Amino acid sequence: MQWRDQDIRIDYFRGSGPGGQHRNTSETGVRITHLPSGVVATATESRSRHMNLQRAMARLEEKLAARNRRRRPRIATRPGKAAVARRLEAKVRQSEKKRARKKVDD
Repeated sequence: MQWRDQDIRIDYFRGSGPGGQHRNTSETGVRITHLPSGVVATATESRSRHMNLQRAMARLEEKLAARNRRRRPRIATRPGKAAVARRLEAKVRQSEKKRARKKVDD
């Protein structure tokens, strides 16, 4: 996927968490923001800025592809005979339960 410089913003930051001296001193975390859509992808798992940049770019492409993917429309179907029978049986049981709560006339 080709990007224009105006479409994305790349920020480098210090990754938090464990990792010791090297992680705390070098800004190897990468955050890529796709400005037109606002989608953000980050990568901090490697101590290499170059590897994190590649991972973040791949994640951004995945997120944008998922956003642009069209969902197949649902095809409405009628319930089967067994499903209809189960639903009606549940209604009968519910009505019998409520009928049993009524006062009994002498």
